[in-house]
Amino acid sequence: MHYAITSDNVKLHYEEVGQGAPIVFVHEFAGDHRSWEPQMREFGKRYRCIAYAARGYTPSDVPADKEAYTYKHVMRDCVAVLDHLKIEQAHLIGLSMGGYTCLQVALNHPGRVRSMVLAGAGSGSVRSETAEFHKSSQALSERFLREGSQAIAETYGLGPSRVPFLVKDPRGFAEFSRMLAEHDAVGSANTSRGFQGGRPSLYDFESEIAKLTTPALIVVGDEDERCIEPSLFLKKTLSASGLVMMPKAGHVVNLEEPDLFNQCVGDFLARVDAGRWPVRDPRSIPPKV
Repeated sequence: MHYAITSDNVKLHYEEVGQGAPIVFVHEFAGDHRSWEPQMREFGKRYRCIAYAARGYTPSDVPADKEAYTYKHVMRDCVAVLDHLKIEQAHLIGLSMGGYTCLQVALNHPGRVRSMVLAGAGSGSVRSETAEFHKSSQALSERFLREGSQAIAETYGLGPSRVPFLVKDPRGFAEFSRMLAEHDAVGSANTSRGFQGGRPSLYDFESEIAKLTTPALIVVGDEDERCIEPSLFLKKTLSASGLVMMPKAGHVVNLEEPDLFNQCVGDFLARVDAGRWPVRDPRSIPPKV
C-alpha cells in the first residue's frame, strides 16, 4: 500500500494509475477512495489519476483526537497528497465533502489547482438549512458510535438523495452500501462531527470565491435538492465555471451516471488543457434591473 503523511502525522492511503497530467479524486462522506473506480479506469487511460482515502477512512489512519477532523484538516490533507507525490498543480475532482474540500484547496492554495470539478457540493449551505444540517450531522456521529456502520448503511445510506441510485442501478447501489457498511465507525463518527457538523456554509466564502479564476465544472443531479441552490450559487459566483445538471439523478452522480459524468468531465478537462475554458465574458451577463 502507498501512503502520504500529513503535517500532523496521519497516514493517508492512496492508489494511482496512468500517466500524464495529474488528477486527484476526493471522495464524499459516505464513500471512500474506491468510489472513484469508474473514473480511475476511464481517465487513467490518459491522465495520472490518484484517489486517496480521507483521514478516518481505512486503510488511512483513524486519528483518536476528535478535534482532528475539521474542514481545514481535510483541506490540508489534500495538499499533503500533492506534496508527497511532488505534484505542483493538479486537476481536482470532488464529490460532496470532496467537492467542498477541492474548493477549499483552491481558496487557500490557488496555484496548486489546475481546475476543479465540484459535484454534489453544498449540502447544508443554504442559510435556512445550515443549523439543522450541523445538528443532524452531530446526531449521526452519535449513531455511528452507538449502532455501527452496518446499521447506518441501511438508513443514512438510503436517504432521499440516494434513492435515485437505488432505483436506476440496484447492483451499483448494493456495492455502494456494502462499502459504506465497511467504514470505520469511529472515523465516520469523527468526520460527521468535525467536518460535516462544523464546516461553514459555502455562502460564508462568497467574497473569496468571487475572486477565483480557476476553471471549474459544477455537477449536480436534479433530484439532489440540497445541492441545487448551492450549485447555482457556485455557478453565479465562480467566474470561470460551467454547470451541468444531470436528469433523474441524485447525489452520487459519478456512480449513478458514470458514462455521462465521465463524458462531461472529459470534455471539461480537454478544454481546460487547451486553454479554452475562460472566465465568463461580461457581455454575456444581463444588466441588473
